[in-house]
Amino acid sequence: MRLSNLYIPTTKEAPSDATLPSHIFLSRAGFISQVASGLYNFLPLGKKVLKKIENIINEEMEAIGAQEVELSFVTPAELWQESGRIEKFGKELLRFKDRKENLFVLGPTHEEMMVNLVRNKVTSYKQLPLHLYQIKTKFRDEARPRFGLMRGREFLMKDGYSFHATTEDLDREFNAVEEAYKKVLTRLGLNFRIVEADSGAIGGTGSKELMVLADSGEDTIAVCDKCEYGANIEAAKRSERKEIPEAPEAQFNKFLTPDVKSIEELSEFFKVDPYYTVKAVAKRLVFEDKSEIALFFLRGCDALQEKKAQSTTGAIDIVDVDESELAEIGLVAGFMGPLDQTKVKYVIDTDLYEAKNMICGANEKDYHFVGVDMSVLSEAYFADIVEVKEGDGCPHCDGTLSYTKGIEVGHIFKLGTTYSKVLKAEFLNEKGQAEPFIMGTYGMGVSRLVAAIIEQHHDENGCIWTKESAPYMVNVMVSNIKDEEQVALGEKLYSELKAKGVEVVLDDRKERFGFKMKDAELVGYPYTIVIGKELVNGMVQIFDRAAYSKEDVKADEILETIVGRL
Repeated sequence: MRLSNLYIPTTKEAPSDATLPSHIFLSRAGFISQVASGLYNFLPLGKKVLKKIENIINEEMEAIGAQEVELSFVTPAELWQESGRIEKFGKELLRFKDRKENLFVLGPTHEEMMVNLVRNKVTSYKQLPLHLYQIKTKFRDEARPRFGLMRGREFLMKDGYSFHATTEDLDREFNAVEEAYKKVLTRLGLNFRIVEADSGAIGGTGSKELMVLADSGEDTIAVCDKCEYGANIEAAKRSERKEIPEAPEAQFNKFLTPDVKSIEELSEFFKVDPYYTVKAVAKRLVFEDKSEIALFFLRGCDALQEKKAQSTTGAIDIVDVDESELAEIGLVAGFMGPLDQTKVKYVIDTDLYEAKNMICGANEKDYHFVGVDMSVLSEAYFADIVEVKEGDGCPHCDGTLSYTKGIEVGHIFKLGTTYSKVLKAEFLNEKGQAEPFIMGTYGMGVSRLVAAIIEQHHDENGCIWTKESAPYMVNVMVSNIKDEEQVALGEKLYSELKAKGVEVVLDDRKERFGFKMKDAELVGYPYTIVIGKELVNGMVQIFDRAAYSKEDVKADEILETIVGRL
């Protein structure tokens, strides 16, 4: 392609709301253009990158036997009503009616549609396993779309769905997809980590996320310094503590603690480590048809992980409450505890199970209990609701956890029968009995991958595309378009590279050398061959974008040299 014909509207100015390098450089280099909040057009260069990523995904999916389909973007709302997710998905689900008043949604994901595709058609275990996928536009009406392609409302996603007769076969497919996704990210030249994750609104019995490591990532990941363990902070676990502070000695009693409300004040008042205090966190749980206040109890030295709290209660959302809301139901902020707690439902962190020598609120203003033996609450509801901290122990080895940042580009789930059961999608097993399909679902953000590549591969001058993702591998730049010798070599080299199947552009624009060079750096072609003044001496230059280096090469050896580097 000749750059004189290619539509690449490069600019010096970044979008006013752009803060991430990917948003800035993809916009400035003419890969994307914003049409509305969270909505982006892909221009020729952006579309080429998208297609390259799609091709890699298609190759790896075909290698594991997955079959590509394409489902309607517009989905009948009755399928979402049937699965019970139409309210659970909240305002992110865009609903609308056609001229006949039929309700539809724009698909943010396609579990319902895919189940509907196979139910009553795949009826026997003999037709299983089956793995179908698509690469399709999705729409989620994000409240705060931001960061360019990272968190748009409309995006391109690869979503796959597998159907099985046994959980063992689901495990096999889940592992196969994990390996295939690893190959996709490796081929794209990305540094990534696979981590344990919360299943969120998708549901199921377990999930893993594929995180591209980048300081600009929205997700915090806890990783081990010795083994491969990694988990989203929303799902991360820790080992039992190795160093336990000295326990206070006190008989069970109710103690006057005037105006002692915070954990810090409580620890100071009794001169004890916060490890032996019980923190109460009040939240309002939001369900489809109601909301209620609940308490979460954990050690004073720990912090509540809200996603864990939400998941363990089954709430759609959890929100903060103030002291007046607590007072309305008879709770006293700063003095709430689990003993004799009858006002609200509560969850206790598993680390408090049978804990002794504890200090907790007495559910009475200005009083706390001391010498509490938590084993008296052994019938209460315990769950892991704590957020791991840097320095906590790894749950799988004797290593130590630390935080890093990541961009979620994939999420794979073991759905089990979550959707097939409610949608009554069944098959006959070997005994002739009807069973719901056991399912897996596997997502990968294709348009987000475009941004993730740039988040990991850029400098202050622009994009640095990896070889598998570059829209064009070689840019042949004619410095002076009025120089017939330079033009002749540029045209010859351009034709020869095309003949060898190399993705090449010829910069034949009537622009200054400095302008062309800035554009080459901004767009990020892996190699630019500069045909300039030194051609009279038989020399040209190769500019390596990743190394940011220039090398003089004999003009009559340039074709062989550049091909050898691709």
